[in-house]
Amino acid sequence: MVMDAYGRRSAITGEKTLPALDAAHIWPFRDIESHEVRNGILMRSDIHRPFDQGYVTVTPDLRFRVSSQIRDQFHNGLIYYRFDEQPVAVPDAVDHRPDAAALAWHSTTLFRP
Repeated sequence: MVMDAYGRRSAITGEKTLPALDAAHIWPFRDIESHEVRNGILMRSDIHRPFDQGYVTVTPDLRFRVSSQIRDQFHNGLIYYRFDEQPVAVPDAVDHRPDAAALAWHSTTLFRP
């Protein structure tokens, strides 16, 4: 459902190679046990894992953010920093757009600034 809601394109990069895309949960599935479209964002798989670990986030105002810890801890991350502060694409259907409360939770609780 998330793939279709996002037109089969990454919300962050615009990538449309389906094997490289993942539907990422904003609130972890283990916490809410739901696959609701509003709790998902379509992103490249190499961005999904850092998202789950809090190294990147999407803010409630729909901007992609990258933690300085990627640079500080791993001395890397240029591939991600080029998207830092960029707006993310959202579905046209309002009822499929990311839940603002979930994004606020992710960017204030899980994100490592």
